[in-house]
Amino acid sequence: MQLESAPDPVSFGPAGRGGARRANPRAVTGKLLVLTLLGLGLGLIRDYRSSYRKFNAAQEVTPVELPKCGLVKGIDTGSEDLEIPNGLTFISSGLKYPGLKSFEPNEPGKILLMDLNEEDPVVLELKITGDNDLASFNPCGISTFTDDNTVYLLVVSHPDFKSTVELFKFQEEEKSLLHLKTIRHELLPNLNDLVAMGPQQFYATVDHYFVDPYLKSWEVYLGLARSYVVYYSPNDIRVVADRYDFANGINISPDGQYVCISELMAQKICVYEKHTNWTLTPLKSLTFNTLVDNISVDPVTGDVWVGCHPHGIRIFFYDERNPPASEVSLKNESDLSEEPKVIVVYAGNGTLLQGSTVASVYKGKLLIGTLFHKALYCEL
Repeated sequence: MQLESAPDPVSFGPAGRGGARRANPRAVTGKLLVLTLLGLGLGLIRDYRSSYRKFNAAQEVTPVELPKCGLVKGIDTGSEDLEIPNGLTFISSGLKYPGLKSFEPNEPGKILLMDLNEEDPVVLELKITGDNDLASFNPCGISTFTDDNTVYLLVVSHPDFKSTVELFKFQEEEKSLLHLKTIRHELLPNLNDLVAMGPQQFYATVDHYFVDPYLKSWEVYLGLARSYVVYYSPNDIRVVADRYDFANGINISPDGQYVCISELMAQKICVYEKHTNWTLTPLKSLTFNTLVDNISVDPVTGDVWVGCHPHGIRIFFYDERNPPASEVSLKNESDLSEEPKVIVVYAGNGTLLQGSTVASVYKGKLLIGTLFHKALYCEL
């Protein structure tokens, strides 16, 4: 049997003898470049549409009102996170972050205090003492730990847009915070929130894997899901959970057995079992139809309260004529089904409250904090 001779391979040199035409290297390279750019363009269009949907850019907000609400006097530049140990409420205020709105861009951040045990609580700014650079203080997520009636406050701060955890002791009589320690580590590059396990122990969310601002933007845009959660103690630091599409809020159940982590861009909360060696085992996730931010857990009922962004795109592209909406969602702990319902407790289009990040309850009252705006105090 006679086999046909194989055709000449594509040559990137000059034409062969006898006048046979060979592929032009410039033409081949040009076609490959065009095809590559076309593929990248189609991929970016796909990713743009996906990111647009993830940010809920076109979602309509259906208002959900509570019977009696009022803005908190004395909070005008944000209340990004809050903690309410026994009614004494610590609030982080004045966060500055690249790409986000700030109503006081040249002022340092601060920690505010409210006592929700009072009939008409007022807001005080806590004086900070000790060895701490107040000019660069830029608080974000906070958590408290009480030991022998001493309240410790752990604060995620972004001095010069880097990340630290600042440890304070609350001095109730002086209404001040004594700075005890600054914690830095290479595994804590882009901190967002934390939950205290002791005066110097915590779980913390790292919302971006990359440090470079340009790469951080692409990480979110492309949905690379590279963020993670770290366990920290003075003698041990390690990644305990990873592959999040922007790990954001974190909190723990009243019995200390379960850890909840909000995945902002995936619009869900992941629930883990916590073990005695501080490792976490995934149990289930709760799906939302909104971007989920900070998590608060009712210490009495175990209900999970979440500050949400129904219009995430408006957080990053602020327009005072079309401000970011606010939403508070609740997962009722008494709902033990495989797919528990998520209830929207409050929702507004941004005319009253812009960019809600956190919500917490105390004795029938609800306090809602925001990224850079005001705070709302409601009766349930």
